[in-house]
Parts: sequence; C-alpha cells; structure tokens
Amino acid sequence: MPELPEVETTRRGLTPHLVNETVKDVIIRNGRLRWPVPPELGQYIIGHQVEAITRRGKYLLIKFQQGHLMVHLGMSGSLTMVQSQLPPGKHDHVDILVNSGLSLRFNDPRRFGSILWVEGDPYEYVLLKHLGPEPLSEAFTGQYLHELAAKKSLPVKSFLMDSRVVVGVGNIYANEALFMSGIRPLCKSGRISVLRYERLAEAVRSVLESAIKQGGTTLRDFVGGDGKPGYFKQQLQVYGRGDLPCGQCGRVLKELRLANRSTVYCTQCQR
Repeated sequence: MPELPEVETTRRGLTPHLVNETVKDVIIRNGRLRWPVPPELGQYIIGHQVEAITRRGKYLLIKFQQGHLMVHLGMSGSLTMVQSQLPPGKHDHVDILVNSGLSLRFNDPRRFGSILWVEGDPYEYVLLKHLGPEPLSEAFTGQYLHELAAKKSLPVKSFLMDSRVVVGVGNIYANEALFMSGIRPLCKSGRISVLRYERLAEAVRSVLESAIKQGGTTLRDFVGGDGKPGYFKQQLQVYGRGDLPCGQCGRVLKELRLANRSTVYCTQCQR
C-alpha cells in the first residue's frame, strides 16, 4: 500500500504538471472504486484551473476555486501524468485532461482507492476531521505520544498506526521507526516512558524524511506521480527481513502477525 512518503512523492511529482493548468475534459471509465466516483465530476472541474495540490495524511487534495478533488490511492492506486492520446490500460479508471496536452491518469487494479469531490473546508470532511497530527509537524512530539498513550494497553505498533494518533505512519515505517528507537512492537503503549517516546517521534520523522527524499518505497503497485519509482526499499532495516540477521547485532530478526500486519523486530536491539 502506498504510504505517506509515496503519497508525498506523488504530490511533488504532479505539482509542476497540474498547478495552474485548466481542465479540458474528464473521462470516467470505471467509477466503481471504494466509493463511487461522482458521475457529474466533469461539471465541477471542466473549464476550471488547478490552484494547488496539498496532502493530509494519505489523502491528496487537488484544489480548485470552488472545491477540492480528494484522492486516496488505496491498496494499489497510482496517479501519473501521461500524454492524452496514450491508450488506457485495463486498470486506468479515470483521466483528467488539461490544457498542456497531458492527462492525470488514475490507475487502481484493486479499486480500493477513491476520487471524491469536496466543497467547503476539506479538513472538516468526515474522512479528515478526526485525523491526528502530521508526523512531520511541530505538534507531533514524544510528550504528545506519552500523554495520549497514558493507561492504554494496546501494543505500541498498533498505537502508532492509528490515524487518530498520527496520520500516515503505515506498516513499513512503523516497523522501521520502532527498530530505530529500540522499542519492541508488542510493548504496551501506556508503559513506555516519555524519553522513549521522544526517541520514537524522532525516528518516525527521520525515516519518513529519508523516504520522501529518496522518492518513497518501491512497492509492486506503486509508481510516483512523475513516473519515477522510489528507492527507499534498499535501506529497509527490518521490514520484509524476517528470519534474516539484524544489521546491528547479527541476531535473526523475528517476524509475527500483529493486527493482521507483518511485524518484524530484533529481540536483542528492541526492548
């Protein structure tokens, strides 16, 4: 699944090709995504200019004067800029054509992504209003995590992946940040000291910033908005490395399922 760095990579890749461009046409080949694509989408945006592209968690917000397109990539979605005359593939569900002759193409083999139209303040929309702080913002601190986790017994990895706690920390980066901070994924979130949470908050920022800088993690289904894949996967220290030696101590990394997600950690380096 594309996570925050992949979505941010997509935003940065799309921005120079879309911002200040005017929409010429909208083609909906298959609107049956996680939520139906509004069939009247063209009425909202044809003839209107893209003003900005922002991100909230894993949602992309494409701003027009009268509202926002809110896009989620789901499990396997991607947004790329293509020449408008390029024939669509099997899973190319939506095209948004702009004046430059390019088309914003939404591809999603599993169709768990979404394209919605939101008027008014998008941050008050039902899917966004209850989200936690951005992990790269000043609001995301060890003290914040420590206070929110007080008396909670759920595993810290599950706590960290809760979008009401912090947005955009998916499975890959939760594994990596916990390893970097020396915290076992199964530790009860309410029993972790503020000092350890400070290390965890810093690790989350570090791993996400590194991934964004390198273009996101290359996943089977993901391609960045500029058509270039990411390369962060080459630097993963624990995710996908179960039963392989730890890069720090050499002990075999342990893999288990936690909340139905692959969880890998080192029994020596993480306490």
